[in-house]
Formats: sequence, structure tokens, C-alpha cells
Amino acid sequence: MTPTLRTARLVLDPYVPEDEEDFVALFQDTRVSRWMGDGPATEAQDRAMFGRIFTKVYAQDLFDVWAVRRDGVLVGHAEIKPSDVVDGHEIIYALAPAAWGSGLGTEVAEGIVAHGFGTLVLTEVHATVAAQNTASLALLGRIGFEHVRDVQEADGSVTHVLTRCAAADADADPGASTGV
Repeated sequence: MTPTLRTARLVLDPYVPEDEEDFVALFQDTRVSRWMGDGPATEAQDRAMFGRIFTKVYAQDLFDVWAVRRDGVLVGHAEIKPSDVVDGHEIIYALAPAAWGSGLGTEVAEGIVAHGFGTLVLTEVHATVAAQNTASLALLGRIGFEHVRDVQEADGSVTHVLTRCAAADADADPGASTGV
């Protein structure tokens, strides 16, 4: 069962049926969906995806999927799930454009990674990012992800595979960031 996660400004909690319109609006915004999966989908496809979160993902406890909320308002989407592409667990996150540039992406990504290392006891967490998605690449680099390889997509585009290892977190000097 997907747990509720909290960051300084966000709550990541399981979707409820009443979130459907906000979910569809998020994924219908091409500024968001251009970086998600195979890119923009039809409204009907996004509604079907929302339905599968309940009928498949939550019903079978396949992996964790969250609505990302700030002050009770849905501002994004997040997941951590097994992926054959990375041969491990991959984080996925998206924020509404109104939430961009305020550090919320970092909070979401760090929250999911902490869940992966802590609750799921993973030794590494991965992300796949389109080579042109410079904002996500920069964010992930700032929080310790390293480029490990590229995937050539069928359409000729390139997707970067990035990894963050739990061992690197454990090896870091705990006093380095606090000044202790």
C-alpha cells in the first residue's frame, strides 16, 4: 500500500477518485507530458491511465504512485517502480508549470529517493530523462544522480539513464552539510 510521504512543503499521498480532473489536466499540459513516457496522450488515454492506478497499481500493490500536493492542492505526480530499462527501481515525477522554479521538484525527488533507500531498502535508484530535458538533468545532478549510460529510442532521440547509490549516501560525511 502506497504510504503518505511528507517533505518541508509537500504531501505525497495516494490518489483518490476526486483527483481525476486535476490528474488529467496535469498530463494534458504538453509542457509536462512532453517529458513523460512516450509524450502527450489523448485525454481518454490519460483518464484510462488514472483508472489503472486504482484497478491495477493500487489493487495489486504493484508499486508506489502519489498525488503531490501543496497546501491541499494537487501540483504534481510521483512514482517509484521497477523498470526493465534500468534493471532496478526508477523514480518518476512531474510538476505543474505553476510549481516550477521553486525547488519543489527537488523536494519531490529527494522524498521519493529517501523512500526508496529507507522503506524499500534499495541499494540504488534510477531515473530516465530525455537528453533535451535539461531542467530534470540539472535537478538530478544536484541531488547526487550520475549519468551511467544512454538509451537510443526508436524515434532516434536519446534518453539518459542516471543512478544514485545508497552506498554513496552512507559514505558521505554526515557533518559536511550541517557544518558540524
